[in-house]
Amino acid sequence: MKLSNSFSGALRTFSYFIASGTHYQLEGINYLELFGNEPSAIEQAFAIFVNVIELNEDGIVLNAKYAEKRAVDYIRSYCDSEFEVIPPYEDWEIELHYPPPLKDIKTSG
Repeated sequence: MKLSNSFSGALRTFSYFIASGTHYQLEGINYLELFGNEPSAIEQAFAIFVNVIELNEDGIVLNAKYAEKRAVDYIRSYCDSEFEVIPPYEDWEIELHYPPPLKDIKTSG
């Protein structure tokens, strides 16, 4: 099973706006330096995005903008201690899941 084109597009778009420093919800927040200095903050934002996003039975993304908001709220709160995330994160939203094995289970082909 592969991830849907809808999910791929949502993740690609979110990645672009985060990596380029042009996400409209982070305007005025200097977060790009996190990429080289504090990558765990970026890792957590992507984990939140993926944990929150929902797909229907056909793989169509249902809540891309909400998943983005939850993720960028984390970055904003990381960079600005005055910013309060509302509602507060639930444990399942911020959970970091285990990485894949170092060696692929399936080889290409």
